[in-house]
Amino acid sequence: MLKVYTCIATEHDLRLVALAAFVCALACFAAVNLLHHVRRSEFAMQRFWLAVAAVATGFGIWATHFIAMLAFQPAVPSGYNIALTIVSLVAAIILTGTGLSIGISPRVQHGRWIGGAIVGGGIAVMHYTGMAAFEIAGRIDWDPPLVAASILLGGMFGAAALPVALRENNVRWKALGALVLTIAICSHHFTAMAAAAIIPDPRVVVSASALPAEWMAIGVALASTVIILLALVGLGLDLRDLRRAGETARMQELADATVEGLVVCNEAGIVAANKSFAALAGVDRSEVVGRSLASFFPTLSQDELVNTERKPLEAGLWATNGTTIPVELIRRSIVFSGKPHKVLAVRDIRGRKRAEEEIHFLANHDPLTGLPNRRSFNERLDAEFVAHRGADRCFAVLFLDLDRFKDINDLFGHLVGDEVLQLVAEKIKSILKPQYMFARLGGDEFAVIIPGLPSPAYATRTAEAILEAFSDGGGMILPAGVTLGTSIGIAVFPNDAPDRATLLSHADAALYEAKAEGRGVYRFFAPAMGEHLRDRRQMEHDIRLAISRNEFRLVYQPQAKLPSNKVYGFEALLRWDHNTKGAVSPAVFIPIAEECGAILKIGEWVLRTACTEAASWEQPLAISVNVSAVQLHGGNLPELVEEILKETGLDPSRLELEITESSLIKDIGRALAVLNKLKILGVQIAMDDFGTGYSSLSNLRAFPFDKIKVDQSLVHSVDASDEAAAVLRAVFGLARGLNLPVLAEGVETDAELDFLRAEPCDAMQGYLLGRPCPIAEFVHHTSGEDSSAAPRRPNKHELHVVKSSAA
Repeated sequence: MLKVYTCIATEHDLRLVALAAFVCALACFAAVNLLHHVRRSEFAMQRFWLAVAAVATGFGIWATHFIAMLAFQPAVPSGYNIALTIVSLVAAIILTGTGLSIGISPRVQHGRWIGGAIVGGGIAVMHYTGMAAFEIAGRIDWDPPLVAASILLGGMFGAAALPVALRENNVRWKALGALVLTIAICSHHFTAMAAAAIIPDPRVVVSASALPAEWMAIGVALASTVIILLALVGLGLDLRDLRRAGETARMQELADATVEGLVVCNEAGIVAANKSFAALAGVDRSEVVGRSLASFFPTLSQDELVNTERKPLEAGLWATNGTTIPVELIRRSIVFSGKPHKVLAVRDIRGRKRAEEEIHFLANHDPLTGLPNRRSFNERLDAEFVAHRGADRCFAVLFLDLDRFKDINDLFGHLVGDEVLQLVAEKIKSILKPQYMFARLGGDEFAVIIPGLPSPAYATRTAEAILEAFSDGGGMILPAGVTLGTSIGIAVFPNDAPDRATLLSHADAALYEAKAEGRGVYRFFAPAMGEHLRDRRQMEHDIRLAISRNEFRLVYQPQAKLPSNKVYGFEALLRWDHNTKGAVSPAVFIPIAEECGAILKIGEWVLRTACTEAASWEQPLAISVNVSAVQLHGGNLPELVEEILKETGLDPSRLELEITESSLIKDIGRALAVLNKLKILGVQIAMDDFGTGYSSLSNLRAFPFDKIKVDQSLVHSVDASDEAAAVLRAVFGLARGLNLPVLAEGVETDAELDFLRAEPCDAMQGYLLGRPCPIAEFVHHTSGEDSSAAPRRPNKHELHVVKSSAA
C-alpha cells in the first residue's frame, strides 16, 4: 500500500510541487484583482468580468491539483480519464463563479462568507472529481476522517478568503485574501491526497483512452498559461485602477478643498461627491454615492438638470433634516475614471437670499422702526387709488407727527429720540387693524392709510384711538422726563383730492392746521388750509434764501448808562426786507426760522456781521447780540463765537450775548456748560426779558450772568401802577443783592426815565434814547465825537413802533 503523504519526498517531484503552489498563488491573486474590478464595473460589464474571475479561480484550482498530480510519480502505470478531467475543470469554474457572484452581491446577507464557503466547496468537488479521473494499475482506498478534514479545511479557508480579500481595495488586503484562498486550495489538496492510499493491483489495467501524464502536462501548461495571462490582465487592471485611484484621490482632494458642493454623476446616478455637498445635504459622503440626483433635487426635471450647463439654475436642495436649502446649480462635462461624466457645482445661496431679503426689506421699510417707508407707502397709496376709483367707498390718509419731538432730541439726545420713535411705532401699530397701513415717512412723521370707509367720518375713530394712545403715555414706558403728544391731519379720497400728490399735500395742510390750533388734536382738510400751508412753505423757502439774496440787514439801538445818559454800546437787531413783501416783522419770521432750523445760519450771520461792524468802530463800545435757544442747545455756539472773535479781532469783553431764561430750562446742564465756555472766552452774558416767564432766583444764581435786562412790559407801567413799580423795585433790590447791573428795556417817556433814575437803575434802552437805525446814524457815538445822548420825547410814530429782538 502506498500512502501519498509518505512518498512526497521519494515519489514526488518537489519542483512540480513548488510550481503547483506558485500557480495556485498566482491564480488566487489574479482572481482577487479581477473580483475587485467586477465590483467597480458598470452593471453591463460585471457579468463578463465575473466570468473571467471565475475562469481564473477555476483554472487555478484545477492547475494546482493536476500539477501536484503530475509531481506524483508512482511505480505503476497511470493515466487520466479525459471526460472526468474536463468535468472537474468545468465544475471548478461554475462553482467558484457562483461563490464569487454571491460574495459580491449586496442583496445577500453575509454573502461574502457564504460565497467563500461555496468556493471552498468548488475546490472539493474539483479535487475529488479530478481524483476520479486518475486511472492507475491498482485501487485507491480513502481515509474518511481525512476526507472530511480536507473538505472542512477548504470550506473554512474559502469562507474566510472573500471577506478578507474584499475588505478594502488595496494591495495589503488583496494579498491577504489571495493568501487565504491559496491556503484553502493547498490545504484541501494535500490533506485530501493524504487521505488516499494507493494499492497496486496487476489485475487493474489502465484504459487505452486514458490521457498519459505527458499529454496531461501539456494541458496543465496551457491552463497555467491562461492563468498567467489572466494574472497579467488583473495586474494591468490593478495598475490602471491604481493610477485612476490616484487621479481620483487628487480630484477628491481638490474637490474637498472647494467651498461649493461638487457632485459627479452619470446616467445611473451619483458616483462621487465632496465633503461640502455631503455637509450641505446633511449626509455622510458614502451615503451620497449611488443615489439619484432627483433624490436631492426633487423639484427639478431631467431637462432642467441638462440645461444647467448653459446657465446657472436656482433650485432647492432637499436635506435629510427635512429642510429645503436654496442653491445654485452649474453643470459641466468632465472625464472621470476614464469615462465621460457630468459634474454639478452646488452653491449654497442662503446668505445671498438673506441679503436679498434684507436689501428688499431695507428698500421698503424704515430700518429704525421696521415700518414701511415712504416708497412702500406711495406704492400702497397708488394701489388704493386704483381700488377706490369709481367705488362707493373712500379711503383716508392720516398724517401725524410728534409734538415738540425736536425738544426731545435736543434735551435727551438722539438715542432717546430713536427709542421714543420705536415705542410710538409699536404702540400705534398695535391699535390699527391689519388691513391698515402704518408707515414712517421720515423723522417724526408718520402716515396711516385707512381703506374701505363708508364715509370720511369713520376716519375719526382711528384718529381718536391714536390720540388716546398718547394720553398719559398710553401705556408706553417712556424714558424719564419725556412727555409725548401728536397732532393729526386727515385727507380723504375722492372728497379732498383726485390724485396722490394733491391728497398728500392736503393731509399735510390739515396736520399743519392741527399743530397751529394747539397740538394734540386732529383736523380734516378744508380748502382754506391749503393756501395757508402754501404761504407757510413759501415763507420757509424765502427765509432760507434771504442771506444769499442779501435781504437781511442789521439796525442798532443805543444803550446808555444812568444817570449820565452816556452811550456805552448798541444792541444789534435783525430786519428782513423781502424782495416782494417788503419789511417782514421779526415777530413773524424768527419763530418760523427756529422751527425749520434756518435760525442757525441766520444767527451765525448776525453774530459775524455785528462783530465785524463793532470791530471797525473807533470807540470800544459794547455790542449786544441776541442768541436763540436753538443756537444755545443745537449748535456749536462757543466754537462759533471764538472763531468770529478771531476773524474780526473784536475784544471778547465788548461782546454781550443776550439769552432768555426760557431757553435755559430746556436742558439746564447743557446750557450751563455752554455759558461757562463762553465766559472762559471773556464774553459778557445778559439775561434778557427778565420779568416774563420763569424769572427764577435760582437761575440767576446758577448761571454766570453779567447783567439783567428788565422786560419793557414792567417798565411801561411804572408811572401808572403802584404794583408794577413795586415789582420793578423788587427786581432792582434783587439785582443789587446779587451784585448784577440792571438795564431797563423799552423806556419811552420822561416819567419812566425819572423812575429809573430814582431807584436807581444802571442803564436804559428804548425809543426815548433812540430808535433802531443803521449804524451810520450813530457815527457820532462810534467815532467818539459825542458819547452822550440827552433823553428826548419820542414822536407819535415812534411810540407805535414795536421793539423786536433778533437772534
